Amino acid sequence: MSFAKTVSTFTAEYKRNTPKKLKIIDVYLTYVVLTGVIQFLYCLLVGTFPFNSFLSGFISTIGSFVLGVALRMQVNPSNSGWGNISPERAFADFLFANVLFHLVIVAFVG
Repeated sequence: MSFAKTVSTFTAEYKRNTPKKLKIIDVYLTYVVLTGVIQFLYCLLVGTFPFNSFLSGFISTIGSFVLGVALRMQVNPSNSGWGNISPERAFADFLFANVLFHLVIVAFVG
């Protein structure tokens, strides 16, 4: 099986079987990863003069990605290990954790 055929099969299955809510979360996760990559490339090209700023921004992208993955796992209907958590409750937990996390990040910047 060729790589192109594998990718096309994966893409077709993803489009057909993945609910719209999960696709939206996947777009958010892709955005966060690209933001982290851009920050890291900027760090390599320009330097880390305000190191706290780079570190807090990069940690922010990592934490946002982790919280987004946790949200995706809770909202995914095929994951039954989370108990009876409604999607609304999972999103509220995601928002609360993000606000708390970013307050710590802002405090770290100083």
